[in-house]
Amino acid sequence: MSTLVNITSKEQFSSLLTSSAIVVADFYADWCGPCKAIAPAYEQLARQLTRPNRITFTKINVDQQQDIAKAYGVTAMPTFIVFERGRPASTVRGADPRKLNEVVQKLASEAGKAESSGEGASGDSSVSGGIGWLGASVPKGYSDITDQVEPKGLELLNRDSAFAQPRTLLDTSKPSALSGGKAKEGSAADWVESDTDEQLMLYVAFQSRLKIHSLHVTSLPPADGDEDDDERPMRPKTIHMYVNRSQVLGFDEAEDIPPVQTVTINPEDWDKKTGTAKIELRFVKFQSVNSLVLFFADGDGESEKLRVDRIRFMGEAGEKREMGKLEKIGDEVGE
Repeated sequence: MSTLVNITSKEQFSSLLTSSAIVVADFYADWCGPCKAIAPAYEQLARQLTRPNRITFTKINVDQQQDIAKAYGVTAMPTFIVFERGRPASTVRGADPRKLNEVVQKLASEAGKAESSGEGASGDSSVSGGIGWLGASVPKGYSDITDQVEPKGLELLNRDSAFAQPRTLLDTSKPSALSGGKAKEGSAADWVESDTDEQLMLYVAFQSRLKIHSLHVTSLPPADGDEDDDERPMRPKTIHMYVNRSQVLGFDEAEDIPPVQTVTINPEDWDKKTGTAKIELRFVKFQSVNSLVLFFADGDGESEKLRVDRIRFMGEAGEKREMGKLEKIGDEVGE
């Protein structure tokens, strides 16, 4: 019996990316000679390494599943993409069985070590592994698409320069506040804080057109008593969201523009172990997103400081766009 999973829909593939720690995808075509030549080697790898919910081998016919092929930039066959925790980790282009075997065996070995050490076990809201730390579970049928952020397109207004740069918000490392010690201010800080008041304005541009299902926001203020109440930063409470803006909004400007969605994070929404809140979006409003503005309007206390450690985006990635034309993605009709 074959251990290969033939992908027949985008929804089926998204579900596999969520349910299996590692997914190996063979993008092929029936008319492709090299695809047929390497097929026996690929099938042998699948028989040897398939593990339920851990390592899954799939075949994707590019003629029948063009949307999936476009989403991952597949332009030549065969192309093999290895996904780890829902994100592309390695790509092998062409019928190179030796390279394919090397890449897959390496990841399978790492997955085995992680499994034996208990990393990524069910019931733990944090996820460890080769793609990095996550503070909450990935929603079923979707994947972590934070790697679609264009770092050069990040802007963060009212940031205290004594703390980290905006791109630290997208870091895949575990926040230092969860590692058993306190990070020092300055260059050692791996979080951002607001400066003159509690507000932050974050502009994020994406490398492809996204469907954003939800956000993970991690905030780990010091414990009570570690700092004076006036200096102790707060967790975010109210966040206004604006889609497909051509540039960051000014604070006064944002007050005059209706947001696509406003969310309120309640104290009970923060995971006690990871300091992460899962924010569900009105999915219909976030179906075609090129850029996103997050306006952190206030916090959950009386301080004039706001702290954010990490932000992750969950959803589906679409077709890549030309980042050299970033300035032209701007405001869509009705936004």
